[in-house]
Amino acid sequence: MALLLIRQDGKTPQWLNAFKFQYTKIECYNFNEPHPKEKITMALVWKQPHGLLGQYENLKCVASMGAGVDFIFEDPSFHNGLLMTRVVDPLLITDMEEFVMAQIYAHMKGLYQYQIQQSKSHWQQNPYLRKKDITVGIMGMGVLGSATAKALVTQGFNVFGWSNSKKQIEGITTYEKEDLDLFLQQTNVLVCLLPLTPETNGILDLSLFSKLPKSAFIIHVARGPHLVREDLIQSIDQGHLSGAAIDVFPIEPLEENDPLWVHPNIYITPHCASISSPESVVAQIIVNYNRLMSNQPLLNQVDTAKGY
Repeated sequence: MALLLIRQDGKTPQWLNAFKFQYTKIECYNFNEPHPKEKITMALVWKQPHGLLGQYENLKCVASMGAGVDFIFEDPSFHNGLLMTRVVDPLLITDMEEFVMAQIYAHMKGLYQYQIQQSKSHWQQNPYLRKKDITVGIMGMGVLGSATAKALVTQGFNVFGWSNSKKQIEGITTYEKEDLDLFLQQTNVLVCLLPLTPETNGILDLSLFSKLPKSAFIIHVARGPHLVREDLIQSIDQGHLSGAAIDVFPIEPLEENDPLWVHPNIYITPHCASISSPESVVAQIIVNYNRLMSNQPLLNQVDTAKGY
């Protein structure tokens, strides 16, 4: 029985070292190095090459190195006979809360505009928003969405939440699937934290943007394919949206000639809202590996029928 680490960005040695630091007896292998395929029962993956999972006949579980799992579902060699888990890490949750809050404050206080003015040596005070002026709407009330909503409430923000099914969260007005229009009509700052499924692919489009109040602001920290790029640019250029902070993209790194880079009201970050730390994540992977070997229910298991 062994664990296989699969990622293609050169960071696999960091993850292997994290396992060694935990003094685990689990056999761990890098997929790029020789390894006994027949012994692999669990794969810890991040954007694995498509088709690779099918080479391991004794594979039982595929574990994501992060909170997202859409890239696993996209792999045709993944099948419903395999179990799937995702990372639920307090550090990732805190990172996301802080990132979203930072983007909201930057929008409220007009900090991005001041950066532009600084580049032109232009001194000008601008009007700014206060908490009473906005309602934050969070799309996706899973672990990250719910935690971010609660954190914003503690800071005095008015927060709405929208998800596929109704949630009951103290201090937060929540809406379910059929209430999307009502949710959008009241939202000045829209935060996307949805899982990526066939149903949510492309959900951030012209139709959705048109239902937001004029001058609404978008914060996109979920998955790249949620967003229709051309529709975002059009909505901003036509003056309906005031701008957007985008952290995730369909193709990463974002291509150098992508028009998002140069748009004055779109603010780009390189998928850094919350980054998995091997040292933090490995402990829960070890727990799940041992549970898998003893036929116990896995922690943070993904419902493969729902896609999240």
